[in-house]
Amino acid sequence: MLSYPVSPWVKPLGHRSGQHVFDVLIVGGGQSGLTVANGLRREGVSNILCIDRNAHGYEGPWETFARMGTLRTPKFLVGTEIGYPSLSIQSYYTARFGAQAWHDIDRVPRTHWMDYLRWYRDTLSLPVRNDTTVRSIGHSEHGIIPVEVESNGRLERLLTRRLVLATGYDGCGEWALPDHVAQAVGSDRAFHSNTVFDFAPMRGRRIGVLGHGASAFDSAARALAEGASAVDLCFRRPALPTVNPHRWIEFVGFLKHFPDLSDETRWRVNLHFKKIDQPPARWGFNEAHKYGNFRMHAGCPWLQVRQKEDRTVEVLTPQGAMTFDYIICATGSRLDFGLRPELQMFRDDILSWNDVYKPAKSDYHPTLGLFPYLGRYYDFRSRSGANAETLSRIYAFNFSGIVSMGPHSTSISGHKYSVPRVLRGLTRSFMLEQEHELMPDLTAYDESDLDVTPALTGAL
Repeated sequence: MLSYPVSPWVKPLGHRSGQHVFDVLIVGGGQSGLTVANGLRREGVSNILCIDRNAHGYEGPWETFARMGTLRTPKFLVGTEIGYPSLSIQSYYTARFGAQAWHDIDRVPRTHWMDYLRWYRDTLSLPVRNDTTVRSIGHSEHGIIPVEVESNGRLERLLTRRLVLATGYDGCGEWALPDHVAQAVGSDRAFHSNTVFDFAPMRGRRIGVLGHGASAFDSAARALAEGASAVDLCFRRPALPTVNPHRWIEFVGFLKHFPDLSDETRWRVNLHFKKIDQPPARWGFNEAHKYGNFRMHAGCPWLQVRQKEDRTVEVLTPQGAMTFDYIICATGSRLDFGLRPELQMFRDDILSWNDVYKPAKSDYHPTLGLFPYLGRYYDFRSRSGANAETLSRIYAFNFSGIVSMGPHSTSISGHKYSVPRVLRGLTRSFMLEQEHELMPDLTAYDESDLDVTPALTGAL
């Protein structure tokens, strides 16, 4: 009922080798990749493929490294269903558990959200190829981008006209321990909160957690649940943030039109979020504080870290020395496109905010300027012009768009407005690309809309 017009309209493009050329290749089969794939098919673009490095049903963080009990976003979020009420999380949850169960929850349980995404993919028969990792992206040639992927130990080249990077929070680099931690502590004793590791060895041990965000408290709660003897959570801020500015920005004007604002306003909004930050999610905070052997230390950065001969880790802080058996760092990701195999070739030519905008001295920030300065539809831009044609065909629908497109643009609560934007960019580019064929096709159209034969024979 909502699918008019339904006919495919993007003209196929061939390759001299005879190999199939996709119109859109989506890297990432999680919530963003699936929603974009569904949206493209709804817009009549069906020659698409999603690829994901994880196994079927384990795309994204939800049942890999995420450890929260519920989503942070309130349950009434919309966007993934892109206008079809029957595809919404509320319809799914009510059908599965009943209307009363939906009424009783405040936020969707994490594992139920992953179940919903599995159901979403299967119900729509979305084309997702799992266990497939992008190894490199080549230069566009005659409008076609070669993408080298690895699947089950075998390298293969895929060809596509457009590329959407729905690669999540670490899509602009990689999860990273602080340098002074990584250099001093072995990988069997220091872990990043957003990676998969075994909590079983932590039973009966002392655990140190660095960071104050959601994954810090989630990891602390998980370690305590697994039987850790003590968990000390440390962070550098003098007090834990309690006001969440992300809730304030959830209104139509901001979510829909943030990319249309001036560079100065967009920069200052992102700077405000860097300064203020947000509190940890309620679930992790409350869960960690249920345990009497949990302690939280504000104003307590880890100044020095060293691993002792007995394998324990000594941490020096302004509040004195602490000794742990294992440490977990909830320290986010390192922004560096050179750390992304798919973007290494373009690392030095992706236009950044540093190239375009010079903030006032009081508004300077050391990392905001490193983010890419994206086009209005999430498309990369070229610094030198050398790779402009290729970069314009690559859409950064991931965390790297935060400064250009807004703090929520590729998260669940932003999909209602961000997905239509990237879809518009994709369909617009295809239409402009085949504009020269429009008039010949239109004038050649001769399908009759009226049968006049009875009138001519006098049969009416």
